[in-house]
Amino acid sequence: MDVTKIRKDFPVLNRKVNGRPLIYFDNAATSQTPTQVINTIVDYYENYNANIHRGVHALSQEATNAYEGARQKIQHHFNAAQPYEVIFTSGTTHSINIVSNGYGELLNQGDELIVSALEHHSNIVPWQMLCEKTGALLKVIPMNEDGVLLMDAYDDLLSERTKLVFVNHVSNALGTINPIEEIINKAHEVGAEVLIDGAQASPHIKADLQSINVDYYVTSAHKICGPTGIGILYGKENSLKRLPPFQGGGEMIAEVTFEKTTYAGLPHKFEAGTPNIAGGIAFGAALDYLNSIGMEKIAEYEQELLIYGTAALKKIPGLKVYGEALNKTAVISFNVQGIHPYDIGSILDKLGIAVRTGHHCAQPIMDFYRIPGTVRASFSFYNTFEEIDTMVKAVEKAVQMLK
Repeated sequence: MDVTKIRKDFPVLNRKVNGRPLIYFDNAATSQTPTQVINTIVDYYENYNANIHRGVHALSQEATNAYEGARQKIQHHFNAAQPYEVIFTSGTTHSINIVSNGYGELLNQGDELIVSALEHHSNIVPWQMLCEKTGALLKVIPMNEDGVLLMDAYDDLLSERTKLVFVNHVSNALGTINPIEEIINKAHEVGAEVLIDGAQASPHIKADLQSINVDYYVTSAHKICGPTGIGILYGKENSLKRLPPFQGGGEMIAEVTFEKTTYAGLPHKFEAGTPNIAGGIAFGAALDYLNSIGMEKIAEYEQELLIYGTAALKKIPGLKVYGEALNKTAVISFNVQGIHPYDIGSILDKLGIAVRTGHHCAQPIMDFYRIPGTVRASFSFYNTFEEIDTMVKAVEKAVQMLK
């Protein structure tokens, strides 16, 4: 990988923050966007900005072809069986809520749902709301000190009452890669469906949705070098057909009268209203960009950054890394004894280094460790070893100032 060449594709990496060259280590929150994707958005608005699926004029046809072409790119990237199994949404949270809303009509009191202890709030709160509405029970797969799920406990939680299991592919707070194939297979043995939150995995892992046999998979483009405000819900055709529409409006209908409305087929049943057309097209462009580099190459390089950064940070006295699973992505969550993570993050910002501090929308994880939050450094393929060296020196400086 020619990282020097790759970095030229990201204009933001040339800027300075507080007089220092920007070091962007908040990739788990939002990745940066390459010029190739930015140009795709500009091209849409400059040359063929029009609504899709409805117009017979040239611009509408061009926009429709580009938008549906992006859907097919996403289908091929994730190896979905059909393009109509890919539903465009505003992002991962929207996608999860489509499924949780639909399950409101499928659950009965006493049915059981299983979540993991490693989840982002967006894969906890919608299901809690669903349980309150239906009387279903929410059960939790526990984790250990390394941030790894206890699969024996998962086996004990599963039963014929289990209707849905929802787990993230990768923990946003710790970087742990969960054993999703084992989770999926065991859930299917008791007749349950599985939703996998792939938001944190998609930048690092090219999930083969048919191979893992998942029922639902969700992710957001802004984690994968694409724009904000666009994501996908993948669902097996039969699973999506079971769910009622999430929103009513244009595009999601087959026929409307004042007496009765019939709904359109997939994917339009879940795509009410004018979508984020430019975002959808840019999502496809982002996947083109990543695949031009090679997802395996990206993963290998990021693992090198992870190993290097973890070893360097651990040399700092009093520093503790949270989440030391053997199988994890390029995320390092850490604290220094006696120092609040926010204080370290603030000093790093003054030195031009962007990290995330806090509970990372994963409060149950922080409660497990009995901490208010962590400093999280998350790496991408456009980061360098030299940037890690600079961050380590900055953390050492922060410790000297705050002790």
